[in-house]
Amino acid sequence: MRILVVEDERRLAEVLKDGLEQEGFAVDLAGDGREGLWLSAENPYDVIVLDVMLPRLNGYAVCERLRADGIWTPILMLTAKDGVHDEAEALDTGADDFLSKPFSYTVLLARLRALVRRGLRERPAVIAVGDLRVDPAGLRCSRGDTAIALTPKEFAILHCLARRAGEVVTKSELLSHAWDFAYDGDSNIVEVYVSALRRKIDKPFGRASLVTVRGAGYRLEA
Repeated sequence: MRILVVEDERRLAEVLKDGLEQEGFAVDLAGDGREGLWLSAENPYDVIVLDVMLPRLNGYAVCERLRADGIWTPILMLTAKDGVHDEAEALDTGADDFLSKPFSYTVLLARLRALVRRGLRERPAVIAVGDLRVDPAGLRCSRGDTAIALTPKEFAILHCLARRAGEVVTKSELLSHAWDFAYDGDSNIVEVYVSALRRKIDKPFGRASLVTVRGAGYRLEA
């Protein structure tokens, strides 16, 4: 397993390198964000340990650029102690997990193993389906350059469909994504919200991207 550690605290970086190498990992070090970005793009790492506070380019920017370039190597981001906003921004920019400093080496190792098992998969911060953009972190939606105002429930349904663009999503799956476990109302409420979505994301733009698959569910197409 090959790991990249992007950390400007030299002593911490060396300790991590020594410990991970004893566990059988091959470890590369980068001391700033630009070096980390370059190494990440040039080498096939199994996982990246990325500090938030880095010289030249911070961890958020590194993560965001890697995801924008289609590099989906799992990223464990190191955040400040009790940095709730750091943790939220880490996930919003495309990190897979975070760990607050100071941290337990045992926990770090367990998190890394979990990320390696999970492997590579696309997790874009903004989901694109054709010219339709869905931004889960900002709760924003747009078609081309035109912003589209959605209610929270409309956005939740669109988000579920966008994450599985091209696939059929059943009505029950949409219900479980957008409504809580205690909801026991009419499942036809989904049809109401799908119709409202069509009036907002398709009709004004002359599109028909939200398709009903009879007897099965709905599909969002590019």
